[in-house]
Amino acid sequence: MNYTLHQLQIFLKIAQLESITKASEELHLTQPAVSIQLKNFQEQFAIPLTEVIGRKLYITEFGQEIASAAEKILNEVNAINYKTLAFQGKLSGKIKISVVSTGKYVMPFFLSEFMKAHEGLELIMDVTNKQRVIETLENNETDFALVSVLPEKLRVNKVELMANKLFFVSSSSKKFRKVPLSKNEFEKLPLIFREYGSATRNAMETFITQGNYSNAKKIELTSNEAVKQAVISDLGCSVMPLIGLKNELMNNDVSIVPIKGLPIMTSWNIIWLESKKLSPAALAYLDFINVEKQSIIEKSFGWIENY
Repeated sequence: MNYTLHQLQIFLKIAQLESITKASEELHLTQPAVSIQLKNFQEQFAIPLTEVIGRKLYITEFGQEIASAAEKILNEVNAINYKTLAFQGKLSGKIKISVVSTGKYVMPFFLSEFMKAHEGLELIMDVTNKQRVIETLENNETDFALVSVLPEKLRVNKVELMANKLFFVSSSSKKFRKVPLSKNEFEKLPLIFREYGSATRNAMETFITQGNYSNAKKIELTSNEAVKQAVISDLGCSVMPLIGLKNELMNNDVSIVPIKGLPIMTSWNIIWLESKKLSPAALAYLDFINVEKQSIIEKSFGWIENY
């Protein structure tokens, strides 16, 4: 047998997608080129690797075994390449990270030095809502996700990054008769909520339920930035993550209002599927995080300890 790594890569992609057309698109090759490589690869085996039924391509049982072996071989090759590139400081490839909206204040600080050290890497960071973050993780569309609440229905590994504190905040122009805020005064305030499914909203609703508060004045906004601007303009008050309020607190645009039951303490976590076969670049990033996270926290987030 005289098959090549290129043929193994092409056949594995065909087996994963069960489509020559889709495989050619993902590999950035022409469809005829992929078909020729599949034909040349098949000629080295006496048993069929694929079969076509009703114009649809299927991978035979033997083909599945070969695809599994091809994946192991390619993973070993990638590991060798990773060790070589890491030794030279020349990693390449892509890292895909899905981040809940408030996480945009966190994630860039844990990426900056790593990306500078490996200029051959590409970074794709999708900042979206919690539901979409979990969907991309579940569908294997991303390497990592940044969340403050771990998903209940997925088996994931995690690296805990740092604390996430949530406080009750108001416009600095708003004056209260006394603090900590009384239950009666709290219940008179218009409250600004994030959208359903948001971890911040869930934390706020839990706080209200546990405190046995009632409040009829409710405003719902769909991003942390929108909530922040609404608080600054004195449209209402909200429970918000401290991480996104650094400049507003320094500029005296918002104030933290003491109230029983707050702050709420959670943690920011980088997570990935237990079943995920991480790329050399992703593995290198985990190594970086485990070694450097404390120095990043001290350098970029030391101000949090003041609250």
